[in-house]
Amino acid sequence: MKRFIQGEHRGQSTLLPESLDDYVSDTNPVRVVDVFVDELDLAKLGFDGVIPAETGRPAYHPAILLKIYIYGYLNRIQSSRRLEREAQRNVELMWLTGRLMPDFKTIANFRKDNSKAIRGVCRQFVLLCQQLGLFGEKGMNMHCYWSSKCQSCALKTQCTPSTNRRVRRWEHEAVLEEMQRRLNQAPEMMRVRKRTVEHPFGTLKQWMGATHFLTRKLNGVSAEMSLNVLAYNLKRVMKIIGTEGLLKAMAA
Repeated sequence: MKRFIQGEHRGQSTLLPESLDDYVSDTNPVRVVDVFVDELDLAKLGFDGVIPAETGRPAYHPAILLKIYIYGYLNRIQSSRRLEREAQRNVELMWLTGRLMPDFKTIANFRKDNSKAIRGVCRQFVLLCQQLGLFGEKGMNMHCYWSSKCQSCALKTQCTPSTNRRVRRWEHEAVLEEMQRRLNQAPEMMRVRKRTVEHPFGTLKQWMGATHFLTRKLNGVSAEMSLNVLAYNLKRVMKIIGTEGLLKAMAA
């Protein structure tokens, strides 16, 4: 095949990098997964197996299995069988796990048995986003009102069991009231709004594919949804502040 770009012969000896770290750039998202999981208190979050058993065969540390799952959902690889294969051939996963290759049953059981803890991991990243000021919560000042005349009011027993009835009102409450007034005048707009697929949910549905969830029952589905949301949030934050910025924020 002349005048085409030629590959190397398969039998030719090559000098590959001696370290797996040479294959993973400094801005590779897999480094974010590694640092994020290492900064978590897995025991406090409730993961099983953080403290190893004194007898029996050694198990995989839950941090390894959590890293595999987060990496998988970042790259739209949700199946435990596919993750098993990727751990055997994917250089990034080899770097992330230290060349550990759990079987699919071990991977699947981790997701099934740690649903609540996985939901906690998703919340931890949301808290990190709040600390970074990514939610735009400026102007959330609340005003509190109460009256000294509550004690003499004839309707007090119908209003509150407390000494005074306290009313909390957002400083921009008038904006919400105006929006409600417009909705009351055109209620069909809310039906249109409900039919509109928002970007996050549309993206998540595309990632999850036609089958949506691979597990059954509430615990399994909750774990899957949390991993999908975590992957979406990770990608969005890396897009906003960059991989290096996120790495510095997590290590701070």
